[in-house]
Amino acid sequence: MKIGFALPQFHRQAYGIDRTAEFATAIEEAGGASLWVGDRNLAAVSPSVGYGGQGTTIPAELNPSADPFVLLGIAASATSRVLLGSHVLIAPLYPPVQLARSLTTIDLISGGRLLPGFGIGWSPEEYQAAGLDFTRRGARMEELLDALDAIWTTDPARYEGDQISVPEHHSPLKPARRPRPPFYLGAMSERALRRVARRGDGWLPLVVVPSYVDVDGLIAQRKLLDELAAGHGRAPRAIDTVLRVNIDAGTSTEKVAEAVKDIHERTGIDHFMIDSMYDVDTVDGSVEHAREILALVGKG
Repeated sequence: MKIGFALPQFHRQAYGIDRTAEFATAIEEAGGASLWVGDRNLAAVSPSVGYGGQGTTIPAELNPSADPFVLLGIAASATSRVLLGSHVLIAPLYPPVQLARSLTTIDLISGGRLLPGFGIGWSPEEYQAAGLDFTRRGARMEELLDALDAIWTTDPARYEGDQISVPEHHSPLKPARRPRPPFYLGAMSERALRRVARRGDGWLPLVVVPSYVDVDGLIAQRKLLDELAAGHGRAPRAIDTVLRVNIDAGTSTEKVAEAVKDIHERTGIDHFMIDSMYDVDTVDGSVEHAREILALVGKG
């Protein structure tokens, strides 16, 4: 199994971002396989839609939020082996040229270790702040992926869609990964899984230990994804999976490790991203937490 960990980015860990390089190095030395960021452009005071598209509240832990691109760049320069991913960037919020430039820079600094993960988000206020139509975010994601593909694989590059327009231009940088970095896509609904099946190089699902671990649901989603991919003439095995594991406050590392091993045995998923922001307050605590999980999972 490959076990990765979230960089200090949210909640109280966000105030330890000056130690991002130290954290990244420690995780790599401990045997971690990957380092990850999430994305939160703002947490509305009175959200019209709550966390994950449910209710009308957003956890206070998401109020402090450090920049994901900067953190990945620091981690890239401080490490030599671990993969560097986003689970997930709310990609439609970003202009494609700037998004491509930031991600390409990280990819080149890391020598091709970037796994860019994208989602459409659930917050209307984040789209309002970016001057974008929340109701058209799915269509914008489709266009964004087309634009990124053009920018990364052609030179000169251009793209023209209903929402996104990129004039013909010379590519400032080409990524280390050819022909382009892979598209990892967050998906839980059937509509989103259809997008993964058509054009995703990877799928990014989520569980919360112990409050939301639906292994049967994961199995059913992966079965549907494989069927949809085959319907598009794609080999299901070509679509990777990285499972995000959020941890409820007060959960023991033993319980987290047990959940990871059980999910692995029942689903075959072999790459996990552990996020301790709800359970661990400090960078030192997060490093120790990661070491304990790696040791427990390694015991088999």
